[in-house]
Amino acid sequence: MATQTYTASYSNRSMPREGWLTRSENWLDARGKGAWIAAMVLGFIFFWPVGLALLAYMIWSKRMFSSSSRSCSRTMGRTMSMARPTGNAAFDAYKADTLRRLEEEQNNFESFLERLREAKDKSEFDAFMDERATRKDDKTEDA
Repeated sequence: MATQTYTASYSNRSMPREGWLTRSENWLDARGKGAWIAAMVLGFIFFWPVGLALLAYMIWSKRMFSSSSRSCSRTMGRTMSMARPTGNAAFDAYKADTLRRLEEEQNNFESFLERLREAKDKSEFDAFMDERATRKDDKTEDA
C-alpha cells in the first residue's frame, strides 16, 4: 500500500499540471468565438478591467479577428488528418478524393482572391501615380 501511495504521489508530481488560466482558455476555445465574447461582456459587466484584459488578449492572440476561411481551412485540415475509416473502402476512397479536391479548390480560390487584391492595389497605385504626375505637370505649366 505504501508503494502505491508513493507511486501515485510521484506520478502526480512528475506530470505537468495546467493552471486555471490554461484550463479556462482551453474551455473557451472548445466553445468558440461566442464564448470568448460572452466572457468579455461578463467581464465588463462585473469588473471592467477583466473585460478590458479579455478584449486585449483576444486582439493580441488574434481570436477576435480570425478569418472564417482561414479557420475553415485549419478545421478541414484537422478533419482530414483525423478522419476515421468507415470500413467501406469505396466510400473511404471517394471521401478522401472529395476532401482533397475541395481543399485544392479552396486553395485555388484563395490564391485567386489574393491575385485579385494585388491587381486592384496595382491599378489604384497606378491611378495615384498618374494623378500625381498630372498635378506635377500642371504646376510646372503654371510656373
